[in-house]
Amino acid sequence: MPTMDPKVIAVVGSGYMGGGIAQVLALGGHDVRLADVSAQVAAANRERLLTEAATFVADGLFPSDAVERIEARVTAADSIEDAVAGADFVEEAVPEKIEIKHETLRRISAAARPDAIIGSNTSTILIGRLAEAVERPERFLGVHYSNPAPFIPGVELIPHAGTDEAILPVVEEIVASSGKETARIKDSTGFVLNRLQYALFHEATQLVEEGVATADDIDTVVRTTFGFRLPFFGPFAIADMAGLDVYSFCYESLQTRWPERFATPASLAELVDAGKFGTKSGAGYLDVPAERADDLVAYRNRAYVAMAKLKDELGPAPIHPEA
Repeated sequence: MPTMDPKVIAVVGSGYMGGGIAQVLALGGHDVRLADVSAQVAAANRERLLTEAATFVADGLFPSDAVERIEARVTAADSIEDAVAGADFVEEAVPEKIEIKHETLRRISAAARPDAIIGSNTSTILIGRLAEAVERPERFLGVHYSNPAPFIPGVELIPHAGTDEAILPVVEEIVASSGKETARIKDSTGFVLNRLQYALFHEATQLVEEGVATADDIDTVVRTTFGFRLPFFGPFAIADMAGLDVYSFCYESLQTRWPERFATPASLAELVDAGKFGTKSGAGYLDVPAERADDLVAYRNRAYVAMAKLKDELGPAPIHPEA
C-alpha cells in the first residue's frame, strides 16, 4: 500500500460498510475512531471488526499482523462529537436515508474542526443535497467505497458544485493509503457505479420476464463472457478492441426490435463517421496507438488465461447445492 503521514480519521456509522472502511484505513496506518448511535454499539462493532480480521488473517486475506494493527489503531468513541473532534478526515457511513444522513452530517460538521474534510459513503444520493446539512460545505464530498469495503479496490470521489478542488488530492492520498484506487465522478444521481450496475440488472430482469433465459443462465452468460473481461478492461476499452464499427452494426441490429431502447449513442456515431474505429485504427474512445495493439492483445490473452486459472483454483461459487 502507498504510505503517507498518518491521519486521525473518524468513521461515523460502524456497521458492515463503515466497519470495513475503518479496517482498511487502520491497515493503511491511520488512527480511526468509530462512532455510532451509542457508545455501546460502537464498542460492540469494534469487537466484531477484530473477530472478522482474525478470520480474514486465517483465510490469508489480511496480513498476519492485521488484528494487532487494527486493535491498536481503531477505537470506539462515546459519541459522534467525540469521534470527530480533532479529526483530519471524517467518513459518514450511516444508512442510505437522506434524513438520517442530514442529521448525522449536521452533528459532524458542528463538532469537527473547521478545516476537517468530510466525506459521505452514499451510493446514490446527490452530494449537493447532502451538502445542505454541512457547515462549510466546501470541505464536503462523496467518498463511495463498495461492498465489501476491505476487498473491492475502487472508490468513487464525488465533489459537489461547491467543493473546494484542493481537498481532492488529499482524499485521494488517504484512500490510496488503504490500498484503493479512486475515480473522480461528477455529482449525478447514482454516480457511475450504480447507474451502470442497475442498468445491467434492469436489462437482466427484462430478459427473465420475457422468458429469454433463466436468472441462472443469465448469470452464467454474464460471468463467462463480457463479465470475464471486466476485471481488466472497462466498457470503452472493450469497445475499442472489438471495433467501434462492429458496435455500430450491432446497434443497428438491435434497433430492428428496439429502435429507441438501443439507439446508437451520438458519440459512437461521431467516431465511426470520422473513421475512428478503436484500437485497429489507432483512435477511438481511448485513443490507443495502433502500434500498441499487439501488446494490448497479448496482455488481454494472458489476463484471460490467468483469470480462468484463478477460477479453476477457487472452484465454483457455493450458490448451488452441488457447488
